[in-house]
Amino acid sequence: MGKYFGTDGFRGEANKTLTVDHAFKVGRFLGYYYGELRRRRGKADPARIVIGKDTRRSSYMYEYALAAGLCASGADAYILHVTTTPSVSYVTRVDDFDCGIMISASHNPYYDNGIKLIGNTGEKMDEQTIGLVEDYLDGNLELFGERMAELPYAQRDKIGKTVDYASGRNRYIAYLISIGMYSFQGKNVGLDCANGSAWNIAKCVFEALGAKVTVINAEPDGFNVNENAGSTHIEGLCKLVKEKGLDVGFAYDGDADRCLCVDENGNVVNGDGILYIYAKYMKERGKLVTNTVVTTVMSNLGLYKALDELGIGYAKTAVGDKYVYEYMQQHGCRLGGEQSGHVIFSKYATTGDGILTSLKIMEVMMARKATLSQLAAPMKVYPQVVRNVRVRDKAAAQADGDVQAAVRAAETALGDDGRVLVRESGTEPLVRIMVEARTARQCEEIASGIEEIIRRKGYAV
Repeated sequence: MGKYFGTDGFRGEANKTLTVDHAFKVGRFLGYYYGELRRRRGKADPARIVIGKDTRRSSYMYEYALAAGLCASGADAYILHVTTTPSVSYVTRVDDFDCGIMISASHNPYYDNGIKLIGNTGEKMDEQTIGLVEDYLDGNLELFGERMAELPYAQRDKIGKTVDYASGRNRYIAYLISIGMYSFQGKNVGLDCANGSAWNIAKCVFEALGAKVTVINAEPDGFNVNENAGSTHIEGLCKLVKEKGLDVGFAYDGDADRCLCVDENGNVVNGDGILYIYAKYMKERGKLVTNTVVTTVMSNLGLYKALDELGIGYAKTAVGDKYVYEYMQQHGCRLGGEQSGHVIFSKYATTGDGILTSLKIMEVMMARKATLSQLAAPMKVYPQVVRNVRVRDKAAAQADGDVQAAVRAAETALGDDGRVLVRESGTEPLVRIMVEARTARQCEEIASGIEEIIRRKGYAV
């Protein structure tokens, strides 16, 4: 991870950690860099960069700052307005943009925001280019063999322009609808849009495919994104599905790149369950290329045991859908994702896409004429506890000798019936303690013991 950009972009509290000046400078660099790459390839037209944003109040500020920086460096900024991260990825790829920018802090509260950079193939931007962005922010840029304390401003007819590009978002909606292989006629579906990016997209996709849709948390006001809503607060959707007698529910996060499901009984099916259900479905149809599902180190032990029973292999990456996709691309895998609900179907997308994920789960339900609970039942989830400890120094707390010794002792005691993982958050000043065991009591005891060591040694804030 870089100084500013973590596993999911440059994220922080608006105008505190991530300022409007940062956004302007990111736009300045990207506009100049991609314009200069075009010029060096003999192209006279300006760089084309597309911008999307979520529903946070501060997203408007960053949108204008980024656009101003891009135009000042001679690039044209195409504005998608409020939309999802996967839609920016899709539009960047299919409409041949030099890169894409998404303004969002995903599942974080409204006062945080972030800048996610997307390469021209629709993937998370490569680390080398992100490193150049960071060098420019720090005033240490060396580009094309030249030390550049500042970038030149475009002048006269070289100054860029902004273009309203809502049509790109509409094409993405049409693309999602085209993926639907079955009519959802007769299905009652609940959607929790987290007062975020999915609020004006998800419902119309499901209705176009014939479902009867009940929506909650689709009234964004700039301050209520993720507030007791969406995939991080799924209890509201669980209640809705049970009270309304719905067939299934889907919850998204602030930028709709993740999805969690709720079965007809009000029980949550997370990313691991989604991977199990769709991997089995692909295997049965001979579509699981390489016979491998790509997971992260946070996936539940129950998923691996269930995949073993199906004869399906698996890989484990660091946490972050960018790492999942990198592995999938390098090894030709078709399915991968995270327990948190970032699921990647590489035939259709280059990043996690919450709405796409919900459509693919609906496909399995329709094809197998089964409820979600029936599809998820064979995977036995191990009790799991995740403790988030806010710390001053993530690396030091994680690497502490006493913390590591406690982890090793717990792993020895658990054997093959559990595991322990202590890792840094890629987006927040947290150390995450994850414990899986046969019983919830074991999980709590081990997690509490490790947390107590972190606090006793003075790492916790």
